Order: sequence, then structure tokens, then C-alpha cells
Amino acid sequence: MAYLAWLTDALRGTPLAVELRHRSWSDARRETLALLDAAGAAWVLIDEPKFRSSVWQSPAVFLEELRDRPWAYVRLHGRNAAQWWDHEVAEDRYNYLYASDELEPFVDVAKAAAALGKKLYLYANNHFAGNAVANAAQIRAKIGDPVEAPFPHTFLERFPHLEGVVRTDSLF
Repeated sequence: MAYLAWLTDALRGTPLAVELRHRSWSDARRETLALLDAAGAAWVLIDEPKFRSSVWQSPAVFLEELRDRPWAYVRLHGRNAAQWWDHEVAEDRYNYLYASDELEPFVDVAKAAAALGKKLYLYANNHFAGNAVANAAQIRAKIGDPVEAPFPHTFLERFPHLEGVVRTDSLF
């Protein structure tokens, strides 16, 4: 807590989003929120495989807390628990494609943030082989923000469930 307080103070005036991963932060939720609020920092809602030591977060609780915050940050790492700690190369841990229903809580967060007039940054970090791009396109479609840029035909070959969500261009 002391280090985070020092760090947020040192960076005062800079928009901050803090991604806390250990459960001790959520165990001290009130103190953590008070410290972040004092610094004007967002507590990043992360989605990742959950382990005993993982920070406890819930999109529903995040939505309630969003009402009192100026902006929000969500980061989707994927849920590849099998390769999170045991992998050949670090990016293997992000090899995860969210199913449509797994994205719904984050779509709800995005819609709620818009309804409250809050700025929301939602980053998909499950970047392996284009998974993040596919999931981001799905989220955008679900919130009514169509993807305008054309995609290569090979993208739809890899993600056929995105037919009608993204368009291809003959240039690709």
C-alpha cells in the first residue's frame, strides 16, 4: 500500500490505470479503492485464469463501483490456465479465444459505462494468432459499434463465426 501510494503520488496529474493481480489487494478492497480514488486512478478490471492468489474481481461489482469513478479500464488476458504458468514461450499464456457468452459481462460493462457517460478503455490482450482482434470485433458488434475497416479473407477463414460482423475487401 505504501509503495502504491508513493507511486500514484509521484505520477499525480497523469491518468493512471492500476492492474493489481494479487488477492491481498481485493482483501483490502476499501483501502485499495480509497488509495486509488485519492490518486484519480482506475482499478483495472482484469479477466484472466483465476488461481488461489488471484485478485477477486467481478464485472457486477465493477459496474456498481463505476458509478463513483470518472473512467474505467478493462483488460482481457484470456483464460488459458493450462499454459499460464507452464509454457514454452510467454505469449502462449494468451492463446485463448473467448466464446461469445464469455464476452457478455464485458459487453454489459461497456454498455453501462456508455449509459453513465463514462470513458471506458477495453483492451483485449489475448493476442495470440488474432484472437484479440476477433474478440474486439465481437464486442464492438454487440455494443452497436460496427467495425468499418476491411479484414483479409484469411481472417474470416480463421474466425468463420465473424461472418457478418467484419467485412473483407478484395484488396486482401
